Amino acid sequence: MTPVLEAVRLTKRYGRHQALADCDLHIPQGRVIGLVGPNGAGKSTLLNLSCGLIRPSSGSIRVLGAEPAASPAHLARVGFVAQDAPVYAGLSVADHLRLGAKLNPGWDGSLARRRIARAGLDPRHRAGGLSGGQRAQLSLTLAVAKRPELLILDEPAAALDPLARAGFLDTLSESVAELGAGAVLSSHALADVERVCDYLIVLAGSRVQVAGDVSALLADHHRLVGRREDVAALPPGVETVRVEHAPRESTAIVRAERRRLAGGPWRVATPDLEELVLAYMTRAAPATTRPAPTTTEASR
Repeated sequence: MTPVLEAVRLTKRYGRHQALADCDLHIPQGRVIGLVGPNGAGKSTLLNLSCGLIRPSSGSIRVLGAEPAASPAHLARVGFVAQDAPVYAGLSVADHLRLGAKLNPGWDGSLARRRIARAGLDPRHRAGGLSGGQRAQLSLTLAVAKRPELLILDEPAAALDPLARAGFLDTLSESVAELGAGAVLSSHALADVERVCDYLIVLAGSRVQVAGDVSALLADHHRLVGRREDVAALPPGVETVRVEHAPRESTAIVRAERRRLAGGPWRVATPDLEELVLAYMTRAAPATTRPAPTTTEASR
């Protein structure tokens, strides 16, 4: 089956700054993908590359089996919601739907009107007078009504209050299910990713740190708690992602088959998604930026 997104040694530079470096990805179809990482990690760059808005400096990227934006037909297969949910302030909600119908040959007017009604948007209202949550709902409707095979969303709920964020995520989940589409959601809010995503990409230090099915990643990683000397002497085949030392005990996030850890002088538990993401982000951070961000800071 053709992957929804495939990258091979994907690299993007802006002058001397390297936004992405040698990224390899192979993402299967039908997944809702959470893309997470610190500011400046290259998340927006990866999404802009996926939409064909920019081109790689080297390496390759294919979306739905073709180069991004390879043709008008390919563009119609991808829906994009950019940061801050940009809309035309002077146009009404109804004007946006008419514009969408003219620009997209596969436009589903019935779906668009149904989504607008469910979001409580008055078709007569100008977009410039909408709240942040309403603008996000309008932008998502414009992307969904194309009936794309892939939705790409670049932190669309970053500025929304908790109620608007919850409504947006519910609409996203419903839309993906109705379309039978895949989606890539970039977000700083790990709770959002955990709520709607079943596939994870951690991007940090301009590189893909880990990627895979969320449930499989959590099953493959373990939290070990024990004496410092014991945690430092792990069996062969155990990859240490992060270690934190305290006066009495040390805690490590490791990747290994659980049987390799059986019977050791440590306590073993499954980390949550937040611990997993923070472990990989910390490992990728330059030494000057450590210690790792707190849970609250990383979720902002």
